[in-house]
Amino acid sequence: MTSATTEAPVADQKFVRGLGLLDSTMLVAGSMIGSGIFIVSADIARLVGSAGWLLVVWVVTGVLTIVAALSYGELAAMMPRAGGQYVYLREAYSPLWGFLYGWTLFLVIQTGTIAAVAVAFARFLGVFTDGVSPTRWIVPPIMLSQRYAVSLSTQQLVAIVIIIFLTIVNTRGLQLGKLIQNVFTSAKTLSLFALVVLGIFVGRNADALHVNFANFWTPSAASPITSDLPFVGAVSATAGALGMLIAICVGQVGSLFSADAWNNITFTAGEVREPRRNIPLSLLFGTGLVITLYLLANVAYLCVLPLDKIQHAPDDRVGTAAMQVMFGGAGAGIMAVAIMISTFGCCNGLILAGARVYYAMAQDGLFFRATARLNSKHVPAVALVLQGIWTALLVLPRTRNVDPASGAVTYGNLYSNLLDYIIFAALIFYVLTIAGVFVLRRMRPEAERPYLALGYPILPALYMVGATAIMVVLLAYRAQTTWPGLVIVLTGVPIYFLWKFFGKKSPPA
Repeated sequence: MTSATTEAPVADQKFVRGLGLLDSTMLVAGSMIGSGIFIVSADIARLVGSAGWLLVVWVVTGVLTIVAALSYGELAAMMPRAGGQYVYLREAYSPLWGFLYGWTLFLVIQTGTIAAVAVAFARFLGVFTDGVSPTRWIVPPIMLSQRYAVSLSTQQLVAIVIIIFLTIVNTRGLQLGKLIQNVFTSAKTLSLFALVVLGIFVGRNADALHVNFANFWTPSAASPITSDLPFVGAVSATAGALGMLIAICVGQVGSLFSADAWNNITFTAGEVREPRRNIPLSLLFGTGLVITLYLLANVAYLCVLPLDKIQHAPDDRVGTAAMQVMFGGAGAGIMAVAIMISTFGCCNGLILAGARVYYAMAQDGLFFRATARLNSKHVPAVALVLQGIWTALLVLPRTRNVDPASGAVTYGNLYSNLLDYIIFAALIFYVLTIAGVFVLRRMRPEAERPYLALGYPILPALYMVGATAIMVVLLAYRAQTTWPGLVIVLTGVPIYFLWKFFGKKSPPA
């Protein structure tokens, strides 16, 4: 990422409104569909212990996602500006709240998600070549502490190359990034649709149907859910209604992560044609399409695999296990290609959108001044490069795990821990943003609102209650990762005041 890549920023450049309704919908759907839908159902199935409750977890995710998207539609139509959610929080509360969102987005939410998706691409590339492996070292692990190290494996290198390549592509202008997004989103949507059709109509088998649907609502072999907090006892989905409720809430970590990033279209509002119309519609169409496919994909898994095979799929690769049942040894390769297409397109959408938030922050004097300008291609190239550098760095840390019995040392990716950080931090800001719909209706009743949140005030309020309940459960039962997520958000408070003191607003671009 050289200065030649970013080109000299041009002070008077403006965003180009080059995203139509189809492009915007592709950005919503493409940013949502990554590798999660092919993996996380294993952990969810272990938590809830039955086919019916597995689907309930995904239904809850779908309802929360679509209700949130419909609520965001009102804010997007009211304030169609670059930065999206950052702008909504700034206007509803104060610049501090907008900054805390943008800070957390840069530190963990956006960059951590890009890192996770890029590593997933590299992991599935490793299906085709032994040269891409998490243990084939370019730089062996360097210990930072008993629990953490940094390293560079060939798998990590591939992930970093993907991040650098897509960052460079997106500095060359919106049209190229949009083209990649549309092509790869179309391909992965068709791939997911093919999985659904094959699983439900071609690959279904009598054993799976009998096991899964004969005991549809009866949880069995559910994993106990333990807490790191001494005053919180262990529970299980088999222990009654409260146990199942907690299991559903904890299960939302994986399903919500898989369905996240739909809000990225709001970041690019300055580049959407007819944004007051197209952003709300793209949120509805994109989230509706993806949630429908996700729910049907899980039905397909249940038609092909008995629940215990979903729960204990090798490396949690449920999609791969289903394809192997249908296509034998070739199934792993087919699914690997589908996931590589999916993750490549997802990375592109996340990289494209995220930089627009840092640009908007810098316009307010709340981020590095150089990120407040566009290059000659009308994109925030410096913000893109800065995002790319930090994301690449997030790929390097590893977790160090020691088997207590054998003493064998293995290394995991730190991004696995980031999943809990990301979802908890994201939920905080989703709740605050949707509460902003209520705040702004009271503060600015005269503001133009071409679109009104569907079901207001009941549906937005129900989202806030549901998301808050999930956060409370995660604080109790995933304390090691959710409390640090809260700390990450709060670290933005002193940083905000430092930027307020030293920062300087840029002229509007």
